[in-house]
Amino acid sequence: MGAEVSAQSYTREERQRYREKVRQNLDVFERMLTQHSFEFDRPLTGLEIELNLVDAAYDPSFANDEVLHAIADPGYQTELARYNIELNVPPRPLPGDSALELEKDLRDSLNEADAKAREVGSRLVTIGILPTIMPEHYEGEWISDNNRYTALNDSIFVARGEDIFLDISGPQGERVATYCDSIAPESACTSVQLHLQVAPGDFADHWNAAQALSAVQVALAANSPFFFGQRLHAETRIELFAQATDTRPIELKNQGVRPRVWFGERWITSIFDLFEENVRYFPALLAESTDEDPMAKLEEGVAPDLSELRLHNGTVYRWNRPIYDIVDGRPHLRVENRVLPAGPTIADTLANAAFYYGAVRKLASDDRPVWTKLSFAACEENFRRGARDGIDARLYWPGFGELGVDELVLRHLLPLAHEGLKEWGVSDAVRERYLGIIEERCRAGVNGATWQTEAVRRLEDSGLDRREALHRMLELYAEHMATNEPVHTWPLP
Repeated sequence: MGAEVSAQSYTREERQRYREKVRQNLDVFERMLTQHSFEFDRPLTGLEIELNLVDAAYDPSFANDEVLHAIADPGYQTELARYNIELNVPPRPLPGDSALELEKDLRDSLNEADAKAREVGSRLVTIGILPTIMPEHYEGEWISDNNRYTALNDSIFVARGEDIFLDISGPQGERVATYCDSIAPESACTSVQLHLQVAPGDFADHWNAAQALSAVQVALAANSPFFFGQRLHAETRIELFAQATDTRPIELKNQGVRPRVWFGERWITSIFDLFEENVRYFPALLAESTDEDPMAKLEEGVAPDLSELRLHNGTVYRWNRPIYDIVDGRPHLRVENRVLPAGPTIADTLANAAFYYGAVRKLASDDRPVWTKLSFAACEENFRRGARDGIDARLYWPGFGELGVDELVLRHLLPLAHEGLKEWGVSDAVRERYLGIIEERCRAGVNGATWQTEAVRRLEDSGLDRREALHRMLELYAEHMATNEPVHTWPLP
């Protein structure tokens, strides 16, 4: 979750003061980029995993307060809806066997959390969209008891002035077309966020590389094919998140006003480009101001919090988001990669992470980087194809033309990922385990989305209706998830 706020609504005066503070923060941030010392001597990686809660029938369990109380671990926090929680993993360096240690730590933590959740009638599932969520589940008290979420919901609808219309169609003609009077459907989108700390001068190259790679990531890892009972995109979470948080009525869309969930529109030369776009194009959703004088703190040699700028940044939903943060009094910058769905297993999650960290390092350091040969429009089209078609997507890549994502990975990007991880100092054992999973996933042509889709098809062929098939599929999914065997090895019903 983002930073909590103290209010659920704001006056005109509070919004005006907040706008002024955001602009002041931006000026100070620009000065810091040229004058201040940022922490990047030992780059760290971070991980956030969003989780779904289900009951014994595999329907959503709206009990995150009780579950969090039972888990009693500060690493687990609330999320938008009462059937969501989030696990925040402490930052750690990449080199050596760190990832293997992380896999064990995560499995132990999640197993213990699941055991605690079961004591209060819930269990944990890591999946991009909970396939058993239905419109009627949002008719009661669905939103978490948290000022931030209530304020966001209200601000989005004040900006729109009307209900949200969701309209998503799948490859076989199945469609969700419905009006929503809250941002509740956004809560169905559960993801994994990868963080990479970088030096200010290296940020643009790493962000550009992450943007270019995002289509491949989402295609390989797609795990969200069902929503409201319909088979939609391989990674429906991408389009659902964009539509469910759209602050624009149709007239503003027609004018070309930028969406709140934004891929972007250009390659960048500095992290400042992104924060400046945030301030220039997006009005505040939350308007929480502090008494900090950031310029005075900077002149005293103290890193300012820049709370207003950071809060505003947290309400512009880029798929690769810039992060300014302070740890132990020293500021640092991170690329937050937000394209991946949760699940299916911890092994799959860490394989996705290893591929990202390795490939991004090599793409960012290339003498003639990919973004100098790829138009931003083509990059965005790749992203849409990757989300729609998943592991079957065909993407454009400079030097290769249009080709299947599996071929692109096996011929070009997987060797780069191996080299990148080696340059990070990652052990051979880590590279072979996790990039081996990516290789076999490509060869098998199976990820979470294809497994879910085929499992439901077979269950329907056996005589179950769609709802019954989705529940049975999720039950089988949860059983396989607990084994930590990669999804491409899972048997089908």
